[in-house]
Amino acid sequence: MLQERLKNHKIILASGSPRRQQFLKDLKIDFEVRLKEIDESYPPDLTGSHIPDYLSELKADAYELEDDEILITGDTIVWHEGKPLEKPESELQAYTMIKSLAEKTHQVISSLCVKTIKKTIVVNDSAFVKFRALTDDEIIHYVKHYQPMDKAGAYGIQEWIGLIGVTGIEGSFFTVMGLPTHLLYKALYDITE
Repeated sequence: MLQERLKNHKIILASGSPRRQQFLKDLKIDFEVRLKEIDESYPPDLTGSHIPDYLSELKADAYELEDDEILITGDTIVWHEGKPLEKPESELQAYTMIKSLAEKTHQVISSLCVKTIKKTIVVNDSAFVKFRALTDDEIIHYVKHYQPMDKAGAYGIQEWIGLIGVTGIEGSFFTVMGLPTHLLYKALYDITE
């Protein structure tokens, strides 16, 4: 079992995301949260999964680790119509992003980096999410009453907009929420070999 393999390691989660923290708790992994401010810029020629892969590793490289520590970082983007939809910077931008997703299917790509002082594993997973048509009132309600500013693509699938608007998912629900847990489990297993 994974818990047995991790018993001599300290797991560090470099994420303030309550969703990612809850996933580790659900996996019965003991961890501590360590946060650093990181400039999340990336080369403009990166596309698709290369963006969250790059950012996950960039975040991991900011940490100095002890022999017994395993660091987990992650990043998620919404890839839609050939471009990334990251975290919105204003309510208007959040509205515009969600409006662009309505009646269409978009790709959510979540990457994670698992790192020790000896080894680094970067993996990603993608899922496809379809929204029904959304009215302006529905989008405005979501933007005003929820927290779209801290979410790639300006929405959280587990929140109201997901409950009333998502008509289909192809792939892992957890990938859409920001952490491909099946890949995390395997990466933690592999990094302790």
